[in-house]
Amino acid sequence: MSQKIPTRKERFQQGKALREKCSRGMHAKYEPRSSSIDPIKLLEDSNIDRISGLIAIRYQRMSESAFKFFRGSAIIQARDLEHSPVSGINVQLCGDCHLMNFGGFASVERNMVFDINDFDETFPGPWEWDVKRLVVSLELAARDMDFSKNIAENAVRAAVSSYRERMAEFAQQTVLQRWYNQITVENLLDFFKKDTQMLNRLKSVKPHALSKTSEAIFPKLTETVKGYAKIKEDPPLVYHFTGTLDMNKIVQLSLEDYRKSLQTDRRHLLDRFHFQDAAVKVVGIGSVGTRCFVALFLADEDDPLFLQAKEARRSVLEPPIGKSLFEHQGHRVVHGQHVMQASSDIFLGWYRNVNGRDFYVRQLRDMKVSAEVENFNPRVLTAYATMCGWALARAHAKTGEVEMIAGYLGTKENFDDAIVQYAISYADQVERDFKTFKAVINSGRLKTKIDSPKTLEFDL
Repeated sequence: MSQKIPTRKERFQQGKALREKCSRGMHAKYEPRSSSIDPIKLLEDSNIDRISGLIAIRYQRMSESAFKFFRGSAIIQARDLEHSPVSGINVQLCGDCHLMNFGGFASVERNMVFDINDFDETFPGPWEWDVKRLVVSLELAARDMDFSKNIAENAVRAAVSSYRERMAEFAQQTVLQRWYNQITVENLLDFFKKDTQMLNRLKSVKPHALSKTSEAIFPKLTETVKGYAKIKEDPPLVYHFTGTLDMNKIVQLSLEDYRKSLQTDRRHLLDRFHFQDAAVKVVGIGSVGTRCFVALFLADEDDPLFLQAKEARRSVLEPPIGKSLFEHQGHRVVHGQHVMQASSDIFLGWYRNVNGRDFYVRQLRDMKVSAEVENFNPRVLTAYATMCGWALARAHAKTGEVEMIAGYLGTKENFDDAIVQYAISYADQVERDFKTFKAVINSGRLKTKIDSPKTLEFDL
């Protein structure tokens, strides 16, 4: 028997009714956590089973500013968000939705799109959690650049109002329209057509992206050793495996498992390339210490493919004890990326290595461009916040009950006002945590220097 489907208007009203149990103003609330909860202990716990010799790099990068500390400590806000008010509408979350995890990259059709580009922590959960992580990152970025309180508020408001207004637009579209929707450079050029600064920045995106293909980076990242192409070393950030590891055997076993995760046409494409070399590559801030390496494949001497394999661990949004909701953490990441992104890397896949650790794979730097926030002025920060809010709304609308979220948010600025207050309060908390973090480094409890970069190992 067919089931009666609630109409778009009915779903909108269902979302609006949720304000009775969780008003939009409640999201302004942030109660400082109990003093019995040690944020440094959370960081230390998150280092369990990482490569011990690399953890100092993680701490060193986090110690540069409160903004970078925030980027590297998703676990802390994740635990704090567990106690925050929510409307009760769940979506697929990015899980680490700070402003540096958005950017431009090539779609399958090789068009430049703007979207979320990091899904290490993706997990189902309340849509508000992604919004709150984004706005706190904007508040902290503004503070890091010594912008005024008004400028920080403008950036936060731009992101939230963009999210709310775009969600209302997506609520009027069909499911398939939302699924096919992309934010292209052309869309952005049209939206910012009266903003000369943003127009000039956007026009430079594609030429910059073209310098980040496998072909373009091949001469920079490799050297010829005894007639073979090898990845250049730059310890402790890039270095080769040491010890008795038979990398050819290990890669072949992993490659077979990874290959099964790809679509059949992409397996055929992968088979055109042959493995040449692999090296450890330290990336990001929060990911430092997890197992990550880059592998070089060649179809011809001047026809390269670089693949990046990153260890996929349990999401910070999932309770740390008990059986995981996902049997394979690499599959979790790939699933989240496929359902949230408008277009994903054709080589996106996953595998489990010989020691039972999960990984996901994607191309390295395939026309990927990220924001250079340190070069932002106030106007550009606000424009970029608008773009992030737009992209986040598109991702949530693709995976969740968009009409209910739109109904809950409404057309007024009640939610915007509340989130501005939350961003300020939680950014204050991050700065307190950062101060504690620096004090603990000064005490010697945490190290920020590697003893001997040349002797680092890679524990599979």
